Amino acid sequence: MSEVLEIGVRARAASRKLAGVSSAIKDRALDAMAAALQSRADEILDANTADLERAESDAVAGALIDRLTLTPERIDAMAAGLRDLIALKDPVGEVIDGWTQPNGLRITKVRVPLGVIGIIYEARPNVTVDAAGLCVKSGNACILRGSRIAISSNTALARIIDAAGVDAGLPPDTVQLIEGTDRESAKELMRMREHVDVLIPRGGAELIRTVVEESTVPVIETGVGTCHVYVDARADLDKALRILLNAKTQRPGVCNAAETLLVHQATADAFLPGAIDRLLAAGVELRGDDRSQKYSPEVKPATEEDWHAEYLDLILAVRVVDSLGDAISHVNTYGSNHTDAIVTEDYSAARRFTAEVDSACVMVNASTRFADGGEFGFGAEIGISNQKLHARGPMGLAELTSYKYLVEGDGQVRA
Repeated sequence: MSEVLEIGVRARAASRKLAGVSSAIKDRALDAMAAALQSRADEILDANTADLERAESDAVAGALIDRLTLTPERIDAMAAGLRDLIALKDPVGEVIDGWTQPNGLRITKVRVPLGVIGIIYEARPNVTVDAAGLCVKSGNACILRGSRIAISSNTALARIIDAAGVDAGLPPDTVQLIEGTDRESAKELMRMREHVDVLIPRGGAELIRTVVEESTVPVIETGVGTCHVYVDARADLDKALRILLNAKTQRPGVCNAAETLLVHQATADAFLPGAIDRLLAAGVELRGDDRSQKYSPEVKPATEEDWHAEYLDLILAVRVVDSLGDAISHVNTYGSNHTDAIVTEDYSAARRFTAEVDSACVMVNASTRFADGGEFGFGAEIGISNQKLHARGPMGLAELTSYKYLVEGDGQVRA
């Protein structure tokens, strides 16, 4: 067997045992994992330093460096995230529905783990911990396959949390990392339909497209966020500016950061001069259409590619639109079905935007940065799904489960 196939076989065996593990043991394991992260923080930081040195020599972009970097505070945050899961309700065993048929059969729809979840992700070591914690709480074994750039950090994190979980009572191999970072290891994982129930890619558009196109394992698409902020004709301009600056600059390297600003032509003269000044002062590069360029010589001409772009950086595309309908059309044409926001005091405009924009999360007078499992009250998320099956939007514990029907009878036979 190859290394990847062996991992898959072990994960399947672990998932069958894990399905019957009590909530108390899973919670004890999560607490043990959190404690291990904090007690072995120096080891984790040493591994992360090796990754950062490699990234520097490879001239990796600044946004990726931010995602890659671990600090004592970020390790504490990862540990806190695991402990936060303890307070959440275990979804496994939840009765979703139940009824009795006229023939006396009692039918119950019960939530169960998906089984084995594979996560393919890029330069974000925190995903190693977040994904493992969510899988443990929802009763799933997980196979993690990170990128070369974060391999030292991922290896240290996976080994630490897996050992802590096993010591606390989890089945061996509940959390496994594929240490090979060549393309073939990813391809093999994508084709292990017998041992993996679902794949969740976390990363840029190219990674997600590759997994979707090449995988024989079912895939939940996540992550690509070409997110919009639309400032309507009847927007509160102070509110709009606060929302825009937060959506673009609070953390530009994440999937729910705004990448395009749309402004209704009726409010452009009042809004854009000040907004452009504030964005430029915040270090944002602006790329606009002809109408937005007239407000500042600092606005560079936008290309067709800019309307599709997920920059993950301090860059923003800007367009002036003639109407609410044009804004909706732009979002549905160029967006990624992730998160889009309207700023307006017009109730009917807000209702039309929310009804017609085909995105997983649609915000009214709020920053796109709120598209997040923690901010939605889920406690945590494994990603944000842009698709409609099997899950959509931030995926918390419930989205990492399926269900089965339990049928109880008293000797009934079908006529």
